Amino acid sequence: MSILALDQGTTSSRAILFGDDMAPGRSHQLEFPQHFPRSGWVEHDPADIWRTTLESAGAALAGESAAAIGITNQRETVVVWDEDGRPIHNAIVWQDRRTAGLCRTLRAEGLEEEITARTGLIIDPYFSATKLAWLLEHVDGAREQAEAGKLRFGTVDSWLIWNLTEGRVHATDATNACRTMLYDIHKGAWDEDICARLGIPLSMLPDVRDSDGDFGETTLLGGTIPLRGVAGDQQAATLGQACFAPGMLKSTYGTGCFALLNTGGEAVTSEHRLLTTIAYRLAGQTTYALEGSIFIAGAVVQWLRDGLKIIDAAPDAQPLAETADEGHRLTLVPAFTGLGAPHWAPEARGAIFGLTRNSGPAEFARAALESVGFQTADLMSAMKADWPQMGETVLRVDGGMTASDWTMQFLSDILGAPVDRPQVQETTALGAAWLAGQAIGAWPGPEGFSDAWQLDRRFEPQMEEGARSKRLTEWRDAVARTIGG
Repeated sequence: MSILALDQGTTSSRAILFGDDMAPGRSHQLEFPQHFPRSGWVEHDPADIWRTTLESAGAALAGESAAAIGITNQRETVVVWDEDGRPIHNAIVWQDRRTAGLCRTLRAEGLEEEITARTGLIIDPYFSATKLAWLLEHVDGAREQAEAGKLRFGTVDSWLIWNLTEGRVHATDATNACRTMLYDIHKGAWDEDICARLGIPLSMLPDVRDSDGDFGETTLLGGTIPLRGVAGDQQAATLGQACFAPGMLKSTYGTGCFALLNTGGEAVTSEHRLLTTIAYRLAGQTTYALEGSIFIAGAVVQWLRDGLKIIDAAPDAQPLAETADEGHRLTLVPAFTGLGAPHWAPEARGAIFGLTRNSGPAEFARAALESVGFQTADLMSAMKADWPQMGETVLRVDGGMTASDWTMQFLSDILGAPVDRPQVQETTALGAAWLAGQAIGAWPGPEGFSDAWQLDRRFEPQMEEGARSKRLTEWRDAVARTIGG
């Protein structure tokens, strides 16, 4: 049976049709515009999100039917719409920093400890809650409509479900709900106190279901197709990488970088500013994870291309980096939109250290690629400190940047740990497809799916410990100076 995965991302919408062998087949992808109304603000037109998703799905199916649909999506991005399905404003994207002031106010009120205890998150503009509060405060008539029960809030998955079911289902799954800063991950319910403090009516919020739950059905793609799997993109990638056992770790390198460590049924409270999150919820059983979120990973390569214009296309970064002068190293801290975990410095901005008159495009390219490895090392160090039983582990990787052997080798070197790249790189879409496929009994459960996972290549560390320690010390000094201004 074919399963259709809808993978709605930050810059594009994709649809991939997976066959009986769980391998990706026909696919289609459409980019959509990014809107930057002010410095630090990032928006999407919800109509673009829906249009590109629907068109991609139709193109991937090409007249064929699917047994079920799985959805995965950019997390934390906020959409608010009325009873007729009309958005009241552009979607506010996860990268948006406009609510930094409100976040400072909430921290000044002494709310961070309580919010972290309930939601697993820190107070940061990254998450959905303050974005939603901003919309209710700044869009004319929005608060009155919300209090009258006439508005719906959702992350992107909810927006797609609403449209696919033609307004019949207003729902999300636990992995998306837990990223809003409004959801108590221990009780498995929306938190009334946090909602009240932010002036968010509970009537706006979607029903929260299991990741492999029933999300209705659609008739917009030919026939009647059930929606049976939903997960935020990073949790979907965790599933696609078959990280079902406690201690397994994956990192996805897309626009940003997101590492998730499966901690099983234990919601580990981080002492090192990582996030406690829901990895997935299947058949009512919640599995937790520690997560480290890096805002700039693949986006640093886009900066080389679009900002500095020193490469024509993303694949050009590796060969350029390989020509860099070995005796001349730059350290780039890509805090273009602040720093994420474990630093959480939203006001920080990018910096580069070690410049000389000999610094050129090749050195910039190498520093850009190395910055992704350094940031991942910070995350793994924090994870090991928070959860000592993690021990030595293998990092499973996916995302566009993993196509670069040079980057993956540096990642293994700076981590001092093996890095595994899977044969199926579309792990986010695969995770969504697996949720839907196993929910209808067409695909195997966790054990069988784990057995089917296949390795493309393992990268083993080759850097000497002394060199690794020196490079990490240089990196951490650069980060400290960046945050300190």
